[in-house]
Amino acid sequence: MFSSTVNSAPLAKKEPVVKSVSGRVIAVLATFDTKHRRQSLTSISRRSNLPLTTVHRLVHELEEHSALIRGRDGDYEIGSRIWRLGILASVHADLREVALPYMEDVYEQCNGAVQIAVLDGLRCLVVERIAGSRTLSVLSKPGSRLPLHATGVGKVLLAFGTKDLHEAVLNSLDRFTDQTIVDAQRLSSQLQTIKAQGFARTDEELVYGATSLAVPLRGKDGRVIAALGIVVPSRTKDVALMIPTMQVTAAALSKKLVESGLGDTTRVKH
Repeated sequence: MFSSTVNSAPLAKKEPVVKSVSGRVIAVLATFDTKHRRQSLTSISRRSNLPLTTVHRLVHELEEHSALIRGRDGDYEIGSRIWRLGILASVHADLREVALPYMEDVYEQCNGAVQIAVLDGLRCLVVERIAGSRTLSVLSKPGSRLPLHATGVGKVLLAFGTKDLHEAVLNSLDRFTDQTIVDAQRLSSQLQTIKAQGFARTDEELVYGATSLAVPLRGKDGRVIAALGIVVPSRTKDVALMIPTMQVTAAALSKKLVESGLGDTTRVKH
């Protein structure tokens, strides 16, 4: 005779069956989080509890609308359209509002574009940019997600990032121009220099004809929560003279962010 305790263990809860199209789309997008920033179709199917054929169709449609993007290895990650919507979130909107006057001060002194970026997985997300007719055409529009290893703002965020972030980025260095640093040892050495000197510079590493400078923005605990950068034509003379101005501006902006409650790194989600 079987013991009455045999069936006393609670049954595992089954995931609810998602029937609506919108529900399935949300289910697919919800599989992405801080530990699953890049996923295969199989992973998305397993985590969303949806059939692989359904996931394949939905992911293809999301890719067509830039809600997801497919990497060279075939895995998928959140696309630019989702991040443009994310910029409307209160934290990013508040960050942009507080930073704008400081960015305008820098813009008046440089012949280029000024931008603020935050860490987003293995890339950086541009949350605000100021550029005029006098500036060159650059990729860093608000909502753009740029590579960490080939941009000034990206290198700042990478230099002050975690060991896990370093390892992940150093193992996936894409080349964009013949100036892009794709040697992991060389880049690692450069990141140590950036962290020591407090600023980063790139020369035609993402696009030809563009030089970038960037400095860190810090929160109340001293941790780097964002980066302030400029992008100028490579022919610009004495661009390094902008570094002290940017560092002073970054210090003032960092103080303002802390006073405004935006210096709490738990609020600025990476």
